[in-house]
Amino acid sequence: MSWFALVYSCELMEGEVETVKLAEALAERAEATRRVEQLRARVVSSARYQEGETPAEDAARLLAEAGEVLSALETLIRRINRTNATVEMGSDGTLTDALARRDVLRLRHSVVTAAADAAAGSGERGFGRQLRSELMMLSALPVAELRGQADVLAREIREVDVRIQRTNWEVDLLD
Repeated sequence: MSWFALVYSCELMEGEVETVKLAEALAERAEATRRVEQLRARVVSSARYQEGETPAEDAARLLAEAGEVLSALETLIRRINRTNATVEMGSDGTLTDALARRDVLRLRHSVVTAAADAAAGSGERGFGRQLRSELMMLSALPVAELRGQADVLAREIREVDVRIQRTNWEVDLLD
Protein backbone atom coordinates (compact mmCIF):
# COMPACT_ATOMS: atom_id res chain seq x y z
CA MET A 1 0.00 0.00 0.00
CA SER A 2 1.36 3.45 -0.91
CA TRP A 3 1.95 6.33 1.51
CA PHE A 4 -1.10 8.19 0.13
CA ALA A 5 -3.48 5.25 0.46
CA LEU A 6 -2.33 4.87 4.06
CA VAL A 7 -3.53 8.38 4.83
CA TYR A 8 -7.12 7.34 4.19
CA SER A 9 -7.01 3.84 5.68
CA CYS A 10 -5.73 4.70 9.17
CA GLU A 11 -7.71 3.10 11.95
CA LEU A 12 -9.24 5.54 14.43
CA MET A 13 -9.98 4.78 18.05
CA GLU A 14 -13.60 3.85 18.73
CA GLY A 15 -15.76 6.96 18.82
CA GLU A 16 -12.96 9.15 17.48
CA VAL A 17 -13.81 11.22 14.43
CA GLU A 18 -11.13 12.45 12.07
CA THR A 19 -11.85 15.88 10.65
CA VAL A 20 -9.89 17.14 7.71
CA LYS A 21 -10.23 20.72 6.60
CA LEU A 22 -10.93 21.31 2.93
CA ALA A 23 -7.66 23.24 2.57
CA GLU A 24 -5.73 20.22 3.88
CA ALA A 25 -7.51 17.97 1.38
CA LEU A 26 -6.63 20.38 -1.44
CA ALA A 27 -2.97 20.25 -0.42
CA GLU A 28 -3.12 16.44 -0.32
CA ARG A 29 -4.73 16.43 -3.79
CA ALA A 30 -1.87 18.54 -5.15
CA GLU A 31 0.70 16.25 -3.53
CA ALA A 32 -1.02 13.13 -4.90
CA THR A 33 -1.10 14.65 -8.38
CA ARG A 34 2.64 15.37 -8.15
CA ARG A 35 3.24 11.82 -6.90
CA VAL A 36 1.31 10.31 -9.81
CA GLU A 37 3.36 12.35 -12.28
CA GLN A 38 6.61 11.22 -10.63
CA LEU A 39 5.51 7.59 -10.73
CA ARG A 40 4.44 7.94 -14.37
CA ALA A 41 7.90 9.26 -15.31
CA ARG A 42 9.61 6.46 -13.39
CA VAL A 43 7.39 3.79 -15.02
CA VAL A 44 8.14 5.16 -18.48
CA SER A 45 11.89 5.22 -17.86
CA SER A 46 11.85 1.65 -16.48
CA ALA A 47 9.36 0.09 -18.92
CA ARG A 48 12.08 -1.09 -21.33
CA TYR A 49 15.63 -2.18 -20.69
CA GLN A 50 18.47 -3.66 -22.66
CA GLU A 51 18.90 -7.41 -22.78
CA GLY A 52 21.47 -8.61 -20.27
CA GLU A 53 20.92 -5.66 -17.93
CA THR A 54 18.51 -5.13 -15.10
CA PRO A 55 16.08 -2.23 -15.10
CA ALA A 56 16.70 0.60 -12.66
CA GLU A 57 13.32 0.00 -11.01
CA ASP A 58 10.52 -2.56 -11.11
CA ALA A 59 8.09 -0.97 -13.59
CA ALA A 60 5.25 -3.31 -12.61
CA ARG A 61 5.57 -2.37 -8.93
CA LEU A 62 5.69 1.33 -9.82
CA LEU A 63 2.62 0.93 -12.02
CA ALA A 64 0.75 -0.80 -9.20
CA GLU A 65 1.74 1.97 -6.80
CA ALA A 66 0.50 4.59 -9.28
CA GLY A 67 -2.81 2.72 -9.44
CA GLU A 68 -3.15 2.84 -5.65
CA VAL A 69 -2.37 6.55 -5.52
CA LEU A 70 -4.85 7.21 -8.35
CA SER A 71 -7.60 5.29 -6.54
CA ALA A 72 -7.03 7.28 -3.37
CA LEU A 73 -6.88 10.48 -5.44
CA GLU A 74 -10.24 9.70 -7.04
CA THR A 75 -11.83 9.28 -3.61
CA LEU A 76 -10.27 12.52 -2.43
CA ILE A 77 -11.43 14.44 -5.51
CA ARG A 78 -14.97 13.11 -5.06
CA ARG A 79 -14.99 14.31 -1.45
CA ILE A 80 -13.60 17.72 -2.41
CA ASN A 81 -16.17 18.14 -5.18
CA ARG A 82 -19.00 17.04 -2.86
CA THR A 83 -17.84 19.54 -0.26
CA ASN A 84 -17.49 22.35 -2.81
CA ALA A 85 -21.00 21.74 -4.14
CA THR A 86 -22.55 21.65 -0.66
CA VAL A 87 -20.85 24.46 1.25
CA GLU A 88 -22.76 27.75 1.15
CA MET A 89 -20.77 30.99 1.09
CA GLY A 90 -23.59 33.50 1.50
CA SER A 91 -23.91 35.92 -1.41
CA ASP A 92 -21.23 33.99 -3.35
CA GLY A 93 -23.52 30.94 -3.48
CA THR A 94 -21.86 27.58 -3.02
CA LEU A 95 -18.12 27.16 -2.99
CA THR A 96 -18.42 25.72 -6.51
CA ASP A 97 -20.19 28.92 -7.59
CA ALA A 98 -17.41 31.04 -6.07
CA LEU A 99 -14.74 28.97 -7.83
CA ALA A 100 -16.53 29.42 -11.16
CA ARG A 101 -16.81 33.17 -10.50
CA ARG A 102 -13.08 33.40 -9.73
CA ASP A 103 -12.13 31.42 -12.85
CA VAL A 104 -14.26 33.66 -15.08
CA LEU A 105 -12.91 36.81 -13.41
CA ARG A 106 -9.37 35.60 -14.14
CA LEU A 107 -10.24 34.98 -17.79
CA ARG A 108 -12.01 38.35 -18.05
CA HIS A 109 -8.95 40.06 -16.51
CA SER A 110 -6.69 38.30 -19.01
CA VAL A 111 -8.82 39.42 -21.96
CA VAL A 112 -9.08 43.04 -20.78
CA THR A 113 -5.34 43.22 -20.03
CA ALA A 114 -4.44 41.74 -23.42
CA ALA A 115 -6.77 44.21 -25.15
CA ALA A 116 -5.22 47.15 -23.28
CA ASP A 117 -1.70 45.95 -24.10
CA ALA A 118 -2.55 45.51 -27.78
CA ALA A 119 -4.26 48.91 -28.01
CA ALA A 120 -1.28 50.56 -26.31
CA GLY A 121 1.09 48.93 -28.79
CA SER A 122 2.97 46.98 -26.13
CA GLY A 123 5.38 44.49 -27.58
CA GLU A 124 5.75 46.31 -30.89
CA ARG A 125 9.20 47.52 -31.81
CA GLY A 126 9.34 51.18 -32.64
CA PHE A 127 5.62 51.75 -32.24
CA GLY A 128 6.01 55.44 -33.07
CA ARG A 129 6.54 57.00 -36.47
CA GLN A 130 10.08 57.77 -37.54
CA LEU A 131 9.23 59.55 -40.77
CA ARG A 132 6.20 61.68 -41.63
CA SER A 133 5.57 59.41 -44.62
CA GLU A 134 5.03 56.35 -42.40
CA LEU A 135 1.50 55.40 -41.41
CA MET A 136 0.59 56.19 -37.85
CA MET A 137 -0.90 53.43 -35.71
CA LEU A 138 -4.01 54.42 -33.76
CA SER A 139 -5.65 52.74 -30.80
CA ALA A 140 -9.11 51.32 -31.46
CA LEU A 141 -9.77 50.95 -27.73
CA PRO A 142 -9.58 53.31 -24.73
CA VAL A 143 -6.39 52.07 -23.05
CA ALA A 144 -6.77 54.01 -19.78
CA GLU A 145 -10.35 52.79 -19.34
CA LEU A 146 -9.31 49.20 -20.00
CA ARG A 147 -6.46 49.48 -17.47
CA GLY A 148 -9.01 50.77 -14.93
CA GLN A 149 -11.31 47.82 -15.67
CA ALA A 150 -8.36 45.44 -15.25
CA ASP A 151 -7.59 46.98 -11.84
CA VAL A 152 -11.21 46.54 -10.71
CA LEU A 153 -11.22 42.94 -11.93
CA ALA A 154 -7.93 42.22 -10.14
CA ARG A 155 -9.40 43.54 -6.89
CA GLU A 156 -12.54 41.38 -7.36
CA ILE A 157 -10.36 38.32 -8.00
CA ARG A 158 -8.41 38.96 -4.78
CA GLU A 159 -11.60 39.45 -2.75
CA VAL A 160 -13.26 36.27 -4.06
CA ASP A 161 -10.02 34.34 -3.59
CA VAL A 162 -9.72 35.48 0.04
CA ARG A 163 -13.29 34.34 0.73
CA ILE A 164 -12.58 30.99 -0.93
CA GLN A 165 -9.35 30.49 1.04
CA ARG A 166 -11.08 31.42 4.30
CA THR A 167 -13.83 28.90 3.58
CA ASN A 168 -11.26 26.22 2.69
CA TRP A 169 -9.75 26.53 6.19
CA GLU A 170 -13.10 26.75 8.00
CA VAL A 171 -14.96 23.88 6.34
CA ASP A 172 -14.53 20.19 7.10
CA LEU A 173 -14.18 17.81 4.18
CA LEU A 174 -17.36 15.79 3.64
CA ASP A 175 -17.39 12.01 3.30
